[in-house]
Amino acid sequence: MARKQDNDDLLIEDELAAAFLNDDDDLNDSNAPAAPTQTEDETSEEDFPGQLAVDVFETEEKLVVKARTAGVNKDELDVSISDGILTISGTLSSGDETETTNWHIQECYWGEFSRTLALPVPVKEDEVEAVLKDGVLTITFNKVKQEQAKKIQVL
Repeated sequence: MARKQDNDDLLIEDELAAAFLNDDDDLNDSNAPAAPTQTEDETSEEDFPGQLAVDVFETEEKLVVKARTAGVNKDELDVSISDGILTISGTLSSGDETETTNWHIQECYWGEFSRTLALPVPVKEDEVEAVLKDGVLTITFNKVKQEQAKKIQVL
């Protein structure tokens, strides 16, 4: 079953059963579930890039963003930051360009993905390191040190 972008992407039992029906099954049975169809008003999955899952955490000195990007070539990965907004985008290729005539199960996402997020703490945008190793993209920022509040004497 193709991946959807909205919240209806969880299959209920009837839809799951419909995914395994074939032309030889008795489709005229009133108890048989109908396969979901896409209307012209609905948006296809190609219209939305997949959303990249990320982990964001900090240490005393650093802010770290990690994303699982297995199968992505570093030349097909774009990482940018502007005014505290981080954007990671790229393309995940299956490496197989075979013309498919009939899907039985489609759970893996292939194609463009993107993720934009506001960083939770101020960082030094010119002091950043991005490393792609073993399918994990790790972006490390140096945090901007916040000065302690100073006591002001009231006269």
